[in-house]
Amino acid sequence: MRELFDEVTGQPAADPLEAARRSARMPQRKRFYANAAIAEGEGGFSITLDGKPIKTPAGRLLIVPARAIAEMIATEWNAQGEIIDPVSMPATRFANSVVQGVVGKVGAVADDVAKYLGSDLLFYRAGHPEALVAREAEHWDPILFWAADSLGAHFMLCEGIMHVRQSDKAIAAARATLPSDPWAIAALHVITTLTGSALLAFALFHGVIPEEKAWAAAHVEEDWNAEKWGVDEELAARRAARLVDFTAAVRILQALRS
Repeated sequence: MRELFDEVTGQPAADPLEAARRSARMPQRKRFYANAAIAEGEGGFSITLDGKPIKTPAGRLLIVPARAIAEMIATEWNAQGEIIDPVSMPATRFANSVVQGVVGKVGAVADDVAKYLGSDLLFYRAGHPEALVAREAEHWDPILFWAADSLGAHFMLCEGIMHVRQSDKAIAAARATLPSDPWAIAALHVITTLTGSALLAFALFHGVIPEEKAWAAAHVEEDWNAEKWGVDEELAARRAARLVDFTAAVRILQALRS
């Protein structure tokens, strides 16, 4: 999965979020400020460090559209210890990437989200055991029914990993509901890449399912295996790290809606 804030390199420069991710990295440095606060001005809210507004790594003034998002970022800066740890600042990393790589490129980011509709996690079903088949249906079928009924997007399912081509009409119907706001589309991109499912991201965006159900739906097979064979500690650690960015993206969506 291509995660917006993953530190792995080598992704195509044509992807605006990947380019933004590379330029938005925050090198570790000692804490150089006493207090982070919020200032309201033209175009939204800025975050200040001892009265000076922060900028992205590329030198752009960081302006966010909602006070709740600014509060998330200020809280991250105030929570830092002697050394600033970028990993513990998902909202800040997200904001940097939006300002540097999504504003003015919403269509390209929306296209990248829509690509997942061609091979969404929810389309590929287990053939056995019956209990796993039933669990996938329990988590995934309501989302597919909603997409068909509310979005007019009718997708096909298959058993196993053999690729099934989805209709252009279904993909276009779902893509047409994507937001044009750069912050919202960036949050949807993060959720899509972290879960492997654009449909789960769509359902979250439209308020169809709560975040905990979306996260559980993205890990049905993983949880099934953990119940049968025990927890893989390395896998669990990676999942916990992804959950940090997932939660931040969901909170940003909620802030935009309110």
